[in-house]
Amino acid sequence: MVSMTASSSSYAPFSTVFNSSRPNSSSTFVIPSFKFSTGVSNFANLSNGFSLKSPINHGFLFKSRPFSVQARAAAEKTVHDFTVKDIDGNDVALNKFKGKVMLIVNVASRCGLTSSNYSELSHLYEKYKSQGFEILAFPCNQFGGQEPGSNPEIKQFACTRFKAEFPIFDKVDVNGPSTAPIYEFLKSNAGGFLGGLIKWNFEKFLIDKKGKVVERYPPTTSPFQIEKDIQKLLAA
Repeated sequence: MVSMTASSSSYAPFSTVFNSSRPNSSSTFVIPSFKFSTGVSNFANLSNGFSLKSPINHGFLFKSRPFSVQARAAAEKTVHDFTVKDIDGNDVALNKFKGKVMLIVNVASRCGLTSSNYSELSHLYEKYKSQGFEILAFPCNQFGGQEPGSNPEIKQFACTRFKAEFPIFDKVDVNGPSTAPIYEFLKSNAGGFLGGLIKWNFEKFLIDKKGKVVERYPPTTSPFQIEKDIQKLLAA
């Protein structure tokens, strides 16, 4: 049995990597006509997501892609149209979650955010699963190599150390040429900062009962900070 219970304190915190990867003062990464907002992209009064809003077209989520037939087709798709592999290698059609609110998270076992996120995710799942709430966890090893284990090792870690009962899926890429189709879809529907790239472990996407992406949260937004948004969608 391979142990994956190394202390999270031995891994680089998200803030260190985030700060070191920001453009320096000589960069030309400027968006003069847009401002950041912690407001809402697709759902009223969500509290912790982020979007780019035009000062002229208030409330409109800015995306760099031009509107087209392909964009319309993508907009008509939902999370329910995808089939993914679970942690045991079985196909899972996501239409099984129709009528449920979902939180989709890219997880890692050796990140500074691991303990707090897994603990809070497990708490929320236990609290709201009977009301139609699901968490879909996708392991990813693209950020600091912090999810190096095999699928059985990842499953053992999550289920043994954190008593995770929510579905855990096959390890995937969330950025780059091998990005999993489900993550291509999520990013295209909630672009966010840096052109839609997933920034780090534990980025989160909130999905409504119809399979539409409602909001996207950065890695530093804890699951507990999203609880009110989950409650609103469950009540809708």
